[in-house]
Amino acid sequence: SSCRCARLRPFTSALLRTPFAKMPQSRKTGLKSDAYEKKIGKVSSGSKKEKAPFTVGPAVLALFLFVVVGSAILQIISSAQRGLP
Repeated sequence: SSCRCARLRPFTSALLRTPFAKMPQSRKTGLKSDAYEKKIGKVSSGSKKEKAPFTVGPAVLALFLFVVVGSAILQIISSAQRGLP
């Protein structure tokens, strides 16, 4: 009663040793690949996207600060009433 893995081992190792055949490139794929290889490392001099001065609106920022600061104040009051340091 031999292990099933032992019987498959010679077959799988032979498969791993054989080189895989590459499919031929189509002309279009080859041209695109060449164009991509030429572009690598070059910095685009095209129009750069400008960053918006505020990515978060002032109302959202005010709400966030209200929640954070309010929570901190309530935590301080709560711990002071319990007498915890």
